[in-house]
Amino acid sequence: MGRNRRLAIAAVLAAAVSMSSSTAGAVPSRPGPCELTRGADESVRHFAGRLIRCAVATWDVPGGADKALCIAARESGLHPGAQSATGRYLGLYQHSAKYWPGRYESWTEPDWGLDPSALSGRTNAIVTMRMVHASGWGPWKGIGC
Repeated sequence: MGRNRRLAIAAVLAAAVSMSSSTAGAVPSRPGPCELTRGADESVRHFAGRLIRCAVATWDVPGGADKALCIAARESGLHPGAQSATGRYLGLYQHSAKYWPGRYESWTEPDWGLDPSALSGRTNAIVTMRMVHASGWGPWKGIGC
């Protein structure tokens, strides 16, 4: 069998494995910080709290996990998919949809396998804790926690 045919077969097999994994409900490998799995009986809010605690443990922030959890609870009720009525603010920490792409690009690493959506609890927690670690709680300074 020729080299090109072997490469084509390998590509088709790789695509088939990838598609069967995603259609079977398997979670793709997500390298990087806070690669946690939600427990079968774990609530979304509890899981979001674990993601936030992990991110705080990775990047120390003023006020620690207590403040990070309080702000997320006030912003989104600890629901990663939270959106403002207008859709202008998104996720656990209600990032501005306008600024999210730049924040994602600035505060993540390509090899971490993060979902670029602000509605991903893992990504939102990581981006927020990295921002706060570097510059404090500025965007959230008006939230009493």
